[in-house]
Amino acid sequence: MVDIYDCKLLIVDDEPELRRMVIAILKQNGFQKIISAGDCSEARRLFAVEKPEAVILDVSLPDGDGFSLMRDFRASSFVPVLFLSARDEDEDRLLGLGLGADDYMTKPFLPRELVLRLHAILNRTYFPPVLSQKSKPVFSLGDIKVDLNSCEVTSQKGTSSLTAKEFALLEKLFENREKIVTGDSLCMAAWGDSLYGYENTLMVHIRRLREKIEPTPSSPQYLMTVRGLGYKLTGVKVL
Repeated sequence: MVDIYDCKLLIVDDEPELRRMVIAILKQNGFQKIISAGDCSEARRLFAVEKPEAVILDVSLPDGDGFSLMRDFRASSFVPVLFLSARDEDEDRLLGLGLGADDYMTKPFLPRELVLRLHAILNRTYFPPVLSQKSKPVFSLGDIKVDLNSCEVTSQKGTSSLTAKEFALLEKLFENREKIVTGDSLCMAAWGDSLYGYENTLMVHIRRLREKIEPTPSSPQYLMTVRGLGYKLTGVKVL
């Protein structure tokens, strides 16, 4: 089984002092395999050579931006990404999450919060597959097939993969299919926290999930919004 503290982390930030501070915080909390880069070029090289299990990524970099860099990483890997940036505009946060980032934190930040969020990401990404002896469900939504074992959605458009957050949300909705699942319950499943502060984040992930499981995402048939309460997965056929 993968040891959470044995995971190799890549930190990408153009501020040497901040990189040193983040490395010190993580090492104090048990992480030992940490590599870092100050620009996109070095980050790409290290990513290809070192194959990290998670990335902590700044948005503003001297030779590009973190959003483009994340696209490059995701072209070859579903490695979890935590954005850590001074850019605190909602558009930046929503863009990062919309691209499939696992979390987005802004500077300045609380060291303990960074560690807790990183723990949550690593636990959700690497531990469920190895700890669970029971196979995950396979089900259909109309002509769309969802396999929670492989984290894949297959439709006439082809096959797409679920991100760690999308998987956590969809699994929670499936477990409570045909019932209303509150925003608090969904956020607890995906982020280990209540809905407060995650309202926009949850909406972004629900929208991206609909793009994969709905024939017409703008007019959902299966992942329904229940205004003021939460969401409901309906029309499920277990295979």
